[in-house]
Amino acid sequence: MHAEQISVFLENKEGRLAEVTRVLAEGGVNIRALSLADTSDFGILRLIVDDNEKAESILKDAGFTVRKTRVVAVEVSDRPGGLHEILDFLQKNGINVEYMYAFVRQKEDNAVMIFRFDNTDQAVNALTGKGFSVIRGEELYTM
Repeated sequence: MHAEQISVFLENKEGRLAEVTRVLAEGGVNIRALSLADTSDFGILRLIVDDNEKAESILKDAGFTVRKTRVVAVEVSDRPGGLHEILDFLQKNGINVEYMYAFVRQKEDNAVMIFRFDNTDQAVNALTGKGFSVIRGEELYTM
């Protein structure tokens, strides 16, 4: 019960991010969510897209270094403390969050957070066991 994200390694120079979005746009791949982390020399662009296989293929063909990573999409109550409730639960259950970012949905009562855990299966089992809503990849890609 996980999803996949596409990670693209980029040189930190003018135009590289626009090149990624151009390649995806020309290939008809829709970006659903993204996160960009950078250093002075390189960046990692993390993407949730509507077609992982196509995105991976066209980005590699364009010369980008691409990797797929398992992540978990979790519905979070859209209220003060909603995110804390999940993070507190994870911490109390010894589950480490490597990174996370938001997935924006319009006109919904819940937000969606994308998590990368050091132990994905343990996290999914704990979250679903506690009643948190984990979103299947197939559903996430079409939101």
